[in-house]
Amino acid sequence: MARRSNGVTLQQLSSFIEVAAEGSISAAADLLYVAQPTLSAAMKELEARVGRSLLVRSARGVTLTADGAEFLGYARQVVEQVALLEQRYLGGPPSRRLLGVSTQHYSFAVEAFVRVVRRSEGAEYEFSLRETRTWDIIEDVRTLRSELGIIYRNDFNRAVIDKLLRDSGLEFRPLFIAEPHVFVSRTNPLATRERATLADLADLPRLTFDQGANNSFYLAEEILSTLSSAREIRVSDRATIFNLMIGLDGYTISTGIVSDDLDPAITAVPLDVDEEIEIGWIRHAAIPLTDLAQRYLDEVRAVVSEFGVTLLGEEHGPQQRSAARARSDG
Repeated sequence: MARRSNGVTLQQLSSFIEVAAEGSISAAADLLYVAQPTLSAAMKELEARVGRSLLVRSARGVTLTADGAEFLGYARQVVEQVALLEQRYLGGPPSRRLLGVSTQHYSFAVEAFVRVVRRSEGAEYEFSLRETRTWDIIEDVRTLRSELGIIYRNDFNRAVIDKLLRDSGLEFRPLFIAEPHVFVSRTNPLATRERATLADLADLPRLTFDQGANNSFYLAEEILSTLSSAREIRVSDRATIFNLMIGLDGYTISTGIVSDDLDPAITAVPLDVDEEIEIGWIRHAAIPLTDLAQRYLDEVRAVVSEFGVTLLGEEHGPQQRSAARARSDG
């Protein structure tokens, strides 16, 4: 098989993918078992062949230019498709499946990831799932540590989130609108209520996800972040927040989608507020998604649909989103 397209070889594409992933030519050279000067020369030759600067070199390593980020998306697809072709028709070994997702702390995002892993056709894979801070999700996708991210926005944070995404060359695609719910332990007195009010929460510890150095109201993972609370506890992971719901009768506000399989001790109660949560995914505007990333999004849609949530088409504007407001069955 001729391994060349417009003067660019598959070996160069594979090497470029490794350099981008490592952020260092010397580190990538170690992984590829080639000399660092040889790999550096190969990257310069690749840039010369495509006629664009793909890498910014510094003493700390390399980063992608805007053209380099776009090129990486296509390079991944080419290498993956050739591996699949060789596997199917030429008796090649199964290709190593790659997927990186960064997300706010949503059980539906984890459940969808579980389904992708279980249904993965590759004998080998390298998947990553990062439940992390809002700022870090944007950075993960911007720097291609993750192919896509799952975040929310609403009327309060929309302008700030959209500006951060534009400045990073990213775009937001809507998935669904969720009615705010209070997540509490099944032993909490609120668990049996049909609906909860803000007054009901006044004496309970409010549990929020810590946003680190970027602890802005606009980057908070929970809506109503500007409301004061007499008892506030910040945590860094979903297991801890659920343990504190059980141990302290604390609460947090989220989408209402909670998995009985993953979080059996937690329930969701609709919250009486005039707010809505728009959940969506973010990606590099110029980079097409891989088939595996598309499959992950399909699984996300399947999971949330099982909760009676109405999915949004990407063409929905604010008016249509409001009309399509989704209410989970809690």
